Amino acid sequence: MQDDTQRTATYTVPCDDYVHVVEFSPFDCGSAASLLAYGGNLYVVVGTCRFQEEDVDVEGVEFNTLWIFHHGVRVDCLAWSPESRLDHLPQVIRFCTAAADCKLRLVTSDAKDRHEVKVIEGHTSYVNQLVFEPTEGKQIASVSDDHTCRIWDLDGNEAAVFRLRSPGTSVCWHPEEMYKLMVAEKRGIIRFYDLVTQQAVLSLDSGQVPLMSADWCLTNTIKVGAVVGTNWVIWDITRSSYPQEKRPVHAGIFRWSRANENLFSTTDFPGKISSQLLVHHLGHPQVCPLLIDFSVDGCILQSRQMHI
Repeated sequence: MQDDTQRTATYTVPCDDYVHVVEFSPFDCGSAASLLAYGGNLYVVVGTCRFQEEDVDVEGVEFNTLWIFHHGVRVDCLAWSPESRLDHLPQVIRFCTAAADCKLRLVTSDAKDRHEVKVIEGHTSYVNQLVFEPTEGKQIASVSDDHTCRIWDLDGNEAAVFRLRSPGTSVCWHPEEMYKLMVAEKRGIIRFYDLVTQQAVLSLDSGQVPLMSADWCLTNTIKVGAVVGTNWVIWDITRSSYPQEKRPVHAGIFRWSRANENLFSTTDFPGKISSQLLVHHLGHPQVCPLLIDFSVDGCILQSRQMHI
């Protein structure tokens, strides 16, 4: 007999700016709380976040603002550095943004008196995603509508550039494959580049367009997923260059779970007043186990747990 009971939780973080991007740090920051940053039209707000599911002493969600950075231009995407630590004195907060002016901004702060911003120029169109090298954080990779993927050092120097045949939509740097970079293109192609030879070593073909976003599974390096056209698709890269699984979806962003290789999410791009995030389980392909609604003008997160 099915259990039709539902568990509802609503978490609200009040915001004074329109929210374009929200990013939890995927790295250990030395604190029981998680680092969280959200960017708007003018500001980036950095804080720590804990949920009641993580700590019984927390009611709902506990968000503490550490620092508000005046960005001055709309934030399009944001990536955390693995060098961000809260258990050091002084504390280190480091992240990189891409903005509407096509520039990257490498931001470093101690959340008190020391703040440093390095403006990185080179892209000639919108930057769609960026990521830090995940072990030491000494380099940044970015992809753009200008048909390039570029790698930068922390001084803003261009260390490498990969010429693409269409806009770059996603870039992934896997901690277990340090010398490879995964780059997805809008025309439906995903390539893996050897960072030593700076040559493509593997290519995946989604068989359709446009490819909106792609992700490399953290817990299983042979799995790659993407949203292409009106479908999500998944590859086992040891079997074929074409995807082995495909299902219809109305979304633009694909993200793997960082804890479970069978879980991933799809959601709309930022900008809609109310968007839906769907969490999928590969063992239950016809069931949506979690439905989440976002409100960008209040950073509201509402979830409804459903039967699996």
